[in-house]
Amino acid sequence: MAILTISRQFGCGAEEIGAAIAKELGYEYVDRQKILDDMKQAGSQWEEKTKYFDENTPSVQERDDWSFLGFVALNQCIILSHAMKNNQVIIGRGANFLLKGVKHHLGIRIEAPMESRIEKVISRYSVNTENAKLLIDKADSEMAGAVYTLYGREWNDKREFTMFFDTNKNSPDEIKKNVMTALSEKDKLYSEESKNVIKLRLRAAEVKAGIATDPTFDSYHLSVSPKEEGMLQYGLVCKAGTYNHKDSSRLKEMAKKLAGDMPIDCDVRIRMQGRFSNR
Repeated sequence: MAILTISRQFGCGAEEIGAAIAKELGYEYVDRQKILDDMKQAGSQWEEKTKYFDENTPSVQERDDWSFLGFVALNQCIILSHAMKNNQVIIGRGANFLLKGVKHHLGIRIEAPMESRIEKVISRYSVNTENAKLLIDKADSEMAGAVYTLYGREWNDKREFTMFFDTNKNSPDEIKKNVMTALSEKDKLYSEESKNVIKLRLRAAEVKAGIATDPTFDSYHLSVSPKEEGMLQYGLVCKAGTYNHKDSSRLKEMAKKLAGDMPIDCDVRIRMQGRFSNR
């Protein structure tokens, strides 16, 4: 019932290791393509937004745009939905930070020397050495930027992971063996309490995604989080800022509807617009 998240450098072979672990254990393998497929279910525009933000660090203006906030909320909602099913191998996308503190979750980081990464990229993409290096630098920069933008953390901070591997010191087979052993121990930590931590985070993500993907809300701030980690009976807290009273009432109504049978406290502040506002 464990969940494995893998953070990695581009071209280090982490995808192959993750896929091999998933196949041997019968886990679902969740990579970029799977996330794209899931985002497409929410609407083709969200698949396109995922492709765009995968390749471009959002500007300051884009970070405040409803489409970016919607993309982030949907992305996190999808990852947590997979985590709720257990027996998952999730590649990248900052999943380690979303599942931090979940007892049956194992977060690992895989890196590799630049030379071996260049060889893999040349083989996979049929490019020369110079272009392989450019691809690696670009991908690493984008992934690091995305994690920092979304979670305010350094993507390669060893303290954020349960296990850290360097393919210069550990072969893929050794990494696979060590990770599978660790997953068997994580299996033992699964419980209803541990499951409820994810369930509560997922419901919070669902509420946030439902509001954030609705462009009719004229809001400048939105956060939804568990009131007490893993305590379903205490429910959620929604904090939002909007520019008009009508949105304030609608936002509260939608938050309660999306929360379903789970309690939710809503604190919606109204900010008056200036006389010369362009909004």
